[in-house]
Amino acid sequence: MILAAVMLASCGINDVPEKKNNLDAAWSEVQNQYQRRADLIPNLVRTVEGFAQQEREVLTDVIEARAKATSIEITADDLTDPDKLAQFEAAQQQLSGALSRLMVTVERYPELRSNENFLALQSQLEGTENRIAVARRDYIEAVRDYNREFMVIPDRWVAAIFNGSYEPAATFEAAPEAQSAPEVDFGRDG
Repeated sequence: MILAAVMLASCGINDVPEKKNNLDAAWSEVQNQYQRRADLIPNLVRTVEGFAQQEREVLTDVIEARAKATSIEITADDLTDPDKLAQFEAAQQQLSGALSRLMVTVERYPELRSNENFLALQSQLEGTENRIAVARRDYIEAVRDYNREFMVIPDRWVAAIFNGSYEPAATFEAAPEAQSAPEVDFGRDG
């Protein structure tokens, strides 16, 4: 009995549940960072509205993109569905694009750029975007680790015996427009 217990403890029987928990935790952190961004946006929009009434369209785009991004939910069970993950990511990309347009608009308003409340919010938003990137990187690593468990021998055999069938977890893919370098134009001729 003792020998059987030692063999089971060292055979990797607990690796799949542990890696699945790590995968779920990494996904939760991605969602946490997206929620942080969604929570910051109303404050950013209200600050900008006070200074840039004439830029209503950009602000409306940000509000609508935020609403869409927060309406699409992905659970841990959906992590093996690439279509759901792609739909979620498309909504997040739309929000990122709207925020980029907002930041370009802000550059036109020197009094807004110098407002300390706006500067603090802008810094928080930039930090949040960085946190999202780190959380996504960690999730991609958790997906790699989880999927690997079902691909290499002998882990594959142990996982099949004790955990049954397997669906690989989906990972993020960069949006097609991310493949091109952004064009920087300060409105100067020549």
